[in-house]
Amino acid sequence: MKITEFMKNKKGASGIGTLIVFIAMVLVAAVAASVLINTSGFLQQKASTTGKESTEQVASGLQVVGVTGKKSALGNQDIELLAIYVTPSAGSSAIDLTQTKLFLEYNGYSCSLNYSSKLNLTAGNANVFGNVGNADNTSFMIASLQDADDSVSDSAVINKGDTVAFLVNASAAFATTQIPERKVISGKIIPEFGAPGIISFTTPASYTDTIIELQ
Repeated sequence: MKITEFMKNKKGASGIGTLIVFIAMVLVAAVAASVLINTSGFLQQKASTTGKESTEQVASGLQVVGVTGKKSALGNQDIELLAIYVTPSAGSSAIDLTQTKLFLEYNGYSCSLNYSSKLNLTAGNANVFGNVGNADNTSFMIASLQDADDSVSDSAVINKGDTVAFLVNASAAFATTQIPERKVISGKIIPEFGAPGIISFTTPASYTDTIIELQ
């Protein structure tokens, strides 16, 4: 065999090896690109979901706009029933009230109340205390005061423009007969997500009316 033929054969062998390496590099690059594309797509979706949930958590919540109490017709006629008026915070998403928790503190005693049922008002707001006595020491009821789309009436979901009264049988919740004058009541309504509604008031020095504005 001549030297020139031998050198030509060596160049051919070297070219095949280079081609194999090149193809392998292309395959590795393609696999790596596919992994990166899939990973970036997953991360983008995850970031979008997290951002939406974070915005919902920050912007949503409940706002307590007032609290009234009703005196008992028996005994020393102190406050027996509470109505806590609640609306969604500005920009809030719809909130399922069946998943809310109501915490109250009074006279060294705290209670945690869960959703019990809806109270159907038949004659406007005057009957907001109508059946609150059915609530016990573990539950609260709700009454829809403003509900244009019937979301509260149908499924106990509060959304923009709605106003709801959380109704509490204070005598049962606090394991006491009634709430007398000059007592501090505090608490919060904690929704499934978002900011809680804050409750804080002191009962007046005297009860002159049957229905008393407390907060």
